Amino acid sequence: MMRNAAVLAALAAVVTTVYAADGQPPKASATSKDELPIVDLTQDTSRQTVIAMGTSDTYQGHPTTLLTPDGKTLFCVWTIKHGGGCGPAARSDDGGRTWTRIDDLLPAQYKFHRNCPTLQTVPRPDGSGVNFCVFSANCQPGTGGGLGIMMSRDNGKSWWVTPPAPHLSSGMPPTGLVPLKDGTSALFGQVRKDPKVKTDRPADDQAVWMSITKDGGFTWGAPRIVAAAKNKNLCEPFALRSPDGSEIGLLIRENRHTARSMMCFSRDEGKTWTAPEDTCWGLTGDRHEGVQLPDGRWVVAFRDRALGSSTYGQYVAWVGSYDDLRNGRPGQYRIHLMKSWSGTQYGGWKGDTGYSGVELLPDGTILCTTYIKLFPDNRLQSVACTRFRIEETDRLAAKGGR
Repeated sequence: MMRNAAVLAALAAVVTTVYAADGQPPKASATSKDELPIVDLTQDTSRQTVIAMGTSDTYQGHPTTLLTPDGKTLFCVWTIKHGGGCGPAARSDDGGRTWTRIDDLLPAQYKFHRNCPTLQTVPRPDGSGVNFCVFSANCQPGTGGGLGIMMSRDNGKSWWVTPPAPHLSSGMPPTGLVPLKDGTSALFGQVRKDPKVKTDRPADDQAVWMSITKDGGFTWGAPRIVAAAKNKNLCEPFALRSPDGSEIGLLIRENRHTARSMMCFSRDEGKTWTAPEDTCWGLTGDRHEGVQLPDGRWVVAFRDRALGSSTYGQYVAWVGSYDDLRNGRPGQYRIHLMKSWSGTQYGGWKGDTGYSGVELLPDGTILCTTYIKLFPDNRLQSVACTRFRIEETDRLAAKGGR
């Protein structure tokens, strides 16, 4: 819920100046199916590691991950129950093969945070290193609510809760972050366009905001709306850069799920943005997260919401170039990463997976972490990861996928 007057005032601001996206080919209809090979990794359980096992009464949900700049350590944070309380955390020193819980390292105030924490690396403007930030919904009494921030300045050895940012909407914590060329960093979140609406339904209209930090994540500037569209529920943006660094893109969930996901772009470090437009069919999904490969291609994981897809509601990844993404082309192929048993006779709702971390490890392994109903029994969602190398999936895709 949005309660802060500063957030409501930001909603009244005019959407950031947009410029026409020139040279774009016509898009196919939202319901047409781009024929992409699907590489199925779901049967190879040797690729998978369970970080936190779900039980018949414990639901492990909504993880994100962070890889330290030296590539040696991974961190993962998540919640208990769907959109529930924060607190669980783990680290891995062997590329995600084994994990150690570090809940006891986290400050007591973090127990008041809720709802899909996002773990991000924020560079310090003076070049002295990076800060690790966990963004979540601050529910601690007497603090004004809004965005909660937990931070580490020593590569995850210690953590503390910084003063919250009540002027930033955190019904869903911000999901996109990109360092800017001037040493600052931009954070991207979502907010309901009508402050009188207090529900969180797909039919509600939402917009994407951007906020800047000049001090490595301790404080954040006023939010500015950068993406909005009529009768669209735009949320959970993922920020990425073009291979040459000249452009920032946002991949955006469209929560009505009657069309494709959307995207917009900035060529001036976030000052102006193109009007939101449809992604290709194969990138249609919820909560995009990805990594750029050494050859320039992108691997983007998400919950599949492409209409007509054989893996609808499953945890998948799209593989393609930035030019494919930018120009609405289909891409190369998709990967079915792990099978979700939600939405079957085993309970839950179809699509209750995703919200992932995606990391490119120093040895070339791609590690994708998600919450997922991994077993066809009464166990609820687990937090789990799977690993692959792009050379493997390229070979399988060349053979036609599954």
